[in-house]
Amino acid sequence: MASTFSAAASAEGTGKNGVFTIHNETKGNTVVGFYTNDGSGWSKNWMSRELEPGDSAKMEFSRPGGRCKQTLRVGWLGKNKAEVKDDPINIDICDASDVYLHDNEITYD
Repeated sequence: MASTFSAAASAEGTGKNGVFTIHNETKGNTVVGFYTNDGSGWSKNWMSRELEPGDSAKMEFSRPGGRCKQTLRVGWLGKNKAEVKDDPINIDICDASDVYLHDNEITYD
């Protein structure tokens, strides 16, 4: 798994190709963790650095042909630099080219 950060990343493919973009659309929350689970356990943190509000990051699965059904979990920067993890959500990553992280929900298209 890999991630590339930019202030305005655009999707270069879809989840079907193992590529998607996450967008931090919160008003003031910083993403410090991004985890996936295809049924075989949680991945290591995909994030190599923080994703500030308004920033986007291109994400890419390192193993092609992975499972479409994934569970995602996001970690947010909390007090004292501690990571606070959101509730997991289910997603069909093959249908997603963009994942939007909002203050109280995660959506995708």
